[in-house]
Amino acid sequence: MAASTGTCIFSGGFSLVFRRDEVKVSTRYLKSDRIPNKAWRLAVSVDQVPATSTNSAKKEEETVNIERPLAAAEDRRSSIKDYFEHSKDFIKSDGGPPRWFSPLECAYRLNDAPLLLFLPGIDGVGLGLILHHQKLGRIFDIWCLHIPVMDRTSFTDLLKMVERTVRLEHQRSPNRPIYLVGDSIGACLALAIAARNPHIDLVLILANPATSFSRSQLPLLKPFLEATPGQLSFLLPNVFSLIAGDPLGAALDNLLKGLPLQNTARELTEGFATLSSSLPVLAELLPRETLLWKLDLLKSASAYANSRLHAIKAQTLILSSGKDELLPSKEEGERLKNLLARCEFRKFDDSGHFLLLEDSIDLLTIIKRTSYYRRGKFHDYASDFILPTTDEIKQVVESYRLWNSVTSPVMLSTLEDGTVVKGLAGIPSEGPVLYVGYHMLLGIELAPMVTRIVLERNILVRGIAHPIIFASSKDGGLPDPASYDSFRIMGAVPVAPTNLFRLLSSKSHVLLYPGGMREALHRKGEEYKLFWPQQSEFVRMAARFGAKIVPFGAVGEDDFGEVVVDYEDLMKIPYFRDQIEKLTNATVRLRNDAVGEVANQQVHLPGILPKFPGRFYYYFGKPIETKGMKEELRDKEKANEMYLQVKSEVENCIAYLKEKRESDPYRNILPRLLYQATHGPSSEVPTFEI
Repeated sequence: MAASTGTCIFSGGFSLVFRRDEVKVSTRYLKSDRIPNKAWRLAVSVDQVPATSTNSAKKEEETVNIERPLAAAEDRRSSIKDYFEHSKDFIKSDGGPPRWFSPLECAYRLNDAPLLLFLPGIDGVGLGLILHHQKLGRIFDIWCLHIPVMDRTSFTDLLKMVERTVRLEHQRSPNRPIYLVGDSIGACLALAIAARNPHIDLVLILANPATSFSRSQLPLLKPFLEATPGQLSFLLPNVFSLIAGDPLGAALDNLLKGLPLQNTARELTEGFATLSSSLPVLAELLPRETLLWKLDLLKSASAYANSRLHAIKAQTLILSSGKDELLPSKEEGERLKNLLARCEFRKFDDSGHFLLLEDSIDLLTIIKRTSYYRRGKFHDYASDFILPTTDEIKQVVESYRLWNSVTSPVMLSTLEDGTVVKGLAGIPSEGPVLYVGYHMLLGIELAPMVTRIVLERNILVRGIAHPIIFASSKDGGLPDPASYDSFRIMGAVPVAPTNLFRLLSSKSHVLLYPGGMREALHRKGEEYKLFWPQQSEFVRMAARFGAKIVPFGAVGEDDFGEVVVDYEDLMKIPYFRDQIEKLTNATVRLRNDAVGEVANQQVHLPGILPKFPGRFYYYFGKPIETKGMKEELRDKEKANEMYLQVKSEVENCIAYLKEKRESDPYRNILPRLLYQATHGPSSEVPTFEI
């Protein structure tokens, strides 16, 4: 690997990037048999930045593929033990100043990957993202700030150093964002950079910001440390528990959960082994003098950042722990969300202060859930989308497990010869495919359908969704954005012709509801009635890319609930009328040029009377080919004919299911529960004969 600004030396699995005019260089850096064929590189100068890999674009595309197949093998994640092992090599000070380093395991990435600068917390070692390096390294160019243990650089000097790097990289790539991932004190540093550089496109991801330092118990620690002679070995187990958790407490929790005793004993043994090997590392990482200095640094950083919050325009994501024993992070996240102009907030109720070092936290997944990954000035929901991993799919499926179990969905599809079969064998394997169907009440058919398709056919169906799913508001008028995280993980995009164009051009499987919110929030007595616009909106777009159109119907909402208070009733009550107008005005207005009922897209929540649960039924009709019809469907009449054909097929699918479900002996939940009690809880419940 060559560096444009220097020389790269390899020795025994080590690598070091340094300037030609550098004189004193430490040659011992991070060798670990736990990560074979991995190395780390270090830029030794304050001004030097890590050299970028000069592999060919072809090599990068072969190594990193955002659109990799679903259910691909997962990366091996590092652990808290790796953090302590690698920290040993950072503790030995070479007398140098703070510097950037970049793990070589992050070397192969997208050609236009944005820069990610990690700003560490109170430890200063710069390994706070070690559990996330492999995943993040595919889509970011990652540089981590290392502050040596004995370094006493002031906060303002640290600020100037990072600021120089940010401004230099902005000059090199002015059209790409720069990500600042800050942990605790590093979050204060990121906020200060953003306040001083509002003209630079920055994305801040802040874990438990130390802006709450003055409202924490930490200021009381300094007098105690000053009055305590010698080193603080008696505090080290407490510091370890903050970083790595409590092994004994975790073992007791496992016992209470009924996990096997041998597993609990093994985890307890491993936990105490990690504790015994890590305490000497902590003693060197946070000696008494360094800890005193870090408390002063925290005080300065918090005051500086708080005084400039009003100037911050950067897109910001706050990650707050509910069990942070060092800082009141949960309350601070709420405060910053209300103060910062472009801010989203995510809570992790069971996490501690060192959030990014917890096994249960996946930073890439959080970035996906919040749609915070972008390579340009704005997030492109099509090209910036990253396919879900196997673990993410499992999490989404598990979150809907109870609903899928209660609805016990029946799936039917149609083969090319017109044969109706149970299951999804009739769904086309190759895209582009456009699924067009009926939107049940509140969209309750979505989760069972999308999860079944991804599990049975390994196909990700990307939904064209209402903009409310991607919106947030300071006053809490809109739904919590976190409630739609699974939609974003699974690739939903806002309604827009450009998004449909990009998805079809990339041969995706796309889900479209022409009736939109008008169908999903229908009135009393309107179940299974289509509210489609007069224009053949999607037909010519499908034909442009030769997409197959799959009409489908879904029934079952009337066996789960009935609308008893609808839009017309709510508009007669002043309070609800005001709330509807407020919600509707807070979201993007759709189909302003449309006429008729489909244009009535007011946001409201109808009153629904629950029923004793029935069952969901889905029927995917025979795919309609548009390949080779691009020119033919330019004619409005021809396009309208196909549009009406698709609509008629959807209505036929609904009518077929309504008729056939009458002969299903397991339509009611009680016979289904009895069947699974005798055949096993995971057994598939039968249905009507086709």
